[in-house]
Amino acid sequence: MDKFLAGLPRKRKAEDEASPNVLPKQLPSKAKKRKYDDTYLVFGFTCTTVGNEERPQCVVCLKVLACDSLKPNKLRRHLETKHPEHKDKPVEFFRQKLVNCRAQQSLFTKAASMPASAQLASYKVAYRVAQCKKPHTIAEELILPCALDMVSTMLDDTAARKLRAIPLSNNTIGRRIYDMSKDIEEQLHEKVRDSSFSLQMDEATDSNKDCLLITYVRFIDGDDMREELLFCKQVTGRATAEELFKIIDSYLKEASLKWEDCVGICTDGAQTMAGERGGLQALIKRVSPNAQWTHCMIHREALASKQLSPELNDVMTDVIATVNYIKTRPVKARIFSALCEEMGSDHTAVLLHSESRWLSRGKVLSRVFELQDEIRIFLEEEGNDLVHKFYCNHFLMKLAYLSDMFLKLNKVNLQMQGTNTHLPHLVDTITSFIRKLETWLQRVKDGNVDSFENLKAFIEVNKLQNTVIPCMKAHISALQKHFQKYFLMQDPKEYDWIRDPFSATPPADFSTSEEEQFIDVTSDSTMRLQFQSKTLAAFWIGVDKDYPLLGKRALAILLPFATSYLCEIGFSAVASIKTKYRSKLDIENELRVAISKLQPRFEKICSMKQAHTSH
Repeated sequence: MDKFLAGLPRKRKAEDEASPNVLPKQLPSKAKKRKYDDTYLVFGFTCTTVGNEERPQCVVCLKVLACDSLKPNKLRRHLETKHPEHKDKPVEFFRQKLVNCRAQQSLFTKAASMPASAQLASYKVAYRVAQCKKPHTIAEELILPCALDMVSTMLDDTAARKLRAIPLSNNTIGRRIYDMSKDIEEQLHEKVRDSSFSLQMDEATDSNKDCLLITYVRFIDGDDMREELLFCKQVTGRATAEELFKIIDSYLKEASLKWEDCVGICTDGAQTMAGERGGLQALIKRVSPNAQWTHCMIHREALASKQLSPELNDVMTDVIATVNYIKTRPVKARIFSALCEEMGSDHTAVLLHSESRWLSRGKVLSRVFELQDEIRIFLEEEGNDLVHKFYCNHFLMKLAYLSDMFLKLNKVNLQMQGTNTHLPHLVDTITSFIRKLETWLQRVKDGNVDSFENLKAFIEVNKLQNTVIPCMKAHISALQKHFQKYFLMQDPKEYDWIRDPFSATPPADFSTSEEEQFIDVTSDSTMRLQFQSKTLAAFWIGVDKDYPLLGKRALAILLPFATSYLCEIGFSAVASIKTKYRSKLDIENELRVAISKLQPRFEKICSMKQAHTSH
């Protein structure tokens, strides 16, 4: 059997070779490829290369056909079936279509080939624009031309041309700011979720009559505390406590933040915010019972110093009337300025008074007192009845006293402003001022006015007898009562164990475990060295890691906000960003990028975006 199987193929092969009817084996022939002809443009087709093959492309719909469709009859059939309205058009029509097609292809090629470095540069320029609170158009209208001028002058035109690839149009900058804002917000949420936090909130109306609710958050980030803008939302309806709570609650839920982690809230004293039954304070305490509410200490200081006796209030009224007479009339303001320059004055203008500004009274009164001679001459030339006030020494002595007192109040106000302020520090400032009031009152009763520099100098220069002592005593006594009303007297040593644990004794309400941990901390020489080199918050965060009972109690006092200063800073930034020319701006994204201390992750943002030109 093997013999027959092995020999059969050889026999058949020999027979096949000998047979005259069998054709020799042929190799497969090459497929014939057609070439594009320029006359095919009559049918509305041009040529494009896909791989290594020429294929027909319709200049009307830009569709690319198969290679075997490169035949006149197939091209004519496509034109008549797909574009029957163009079948009788002349070749010039299709030639214009071809020009448009190539221009569009060039644009796509340019966009696809834009370097990634140009996209990164675009984000960094947008970040600078947002930080400076400038309109988006400044990038394309000012920054790019200036950069081109500088590079072409310092280097060469070739290097300058590379900058033109950076997309900096108005819409592009807006998208960049939006991307960076969302990235910063994402970073913030990740940090706050792992920590206890406190909130500071306030609402106000911007220049476009939109009601905005600004909320800041303070949280523990690593080895220190950080303060950041949480959100800035527009209040569409009435700014009631329920509406404000709804906005805050919905945002915290979307950000996956828990009310249980909120340890404090700080607002002003408005009924909507501070109401114990129906205010925002009450609504938040229902969902976060451990949250401690704080009435902004700067607001309390402004309220305590606001009340004036009728006698001093008349002086304030006359000063404001004088300032308004000069300042609100452009011609008179220019004449007064020229008069001040002729007399060699340090200032050439008075300041307008504003009840909503914390430092306004002190600055207005001081400026009027410094320019009293210039104002008296000006009012006399104008024939204004207020000139008699500036000839009255009794009036000028009360003006001098008010300028001195409100400068001292402004100093207290400034000491409480700023970031990273904590309750123990501000309590010290208020306690110090209340003690000074007691000293000043006792000295005034004895006829000593050395603490009031303007008043003392005025009396000595004019050799007058002090006739305003009764008025001063009444005002200082009233200030004492108002400050004690708005700042309930506390034991000055209550927070000593936080401010300086190595020199203080533990409070009486410490538990046994807390007192033992306090002894351990104050006996540790390493802790003593850290206390001298770290901030107060950073020190107690470090203590919390090793001594959680003591650290948790200290952080419960340091973490809550003591003032709403950050909200006021936020509204100032809103006024700079949202002008009448940018009234429709999405203020939250702009504000977040402008004032946040967190840096956008530029590389991560660019890795998720495709580089393209401005559009």
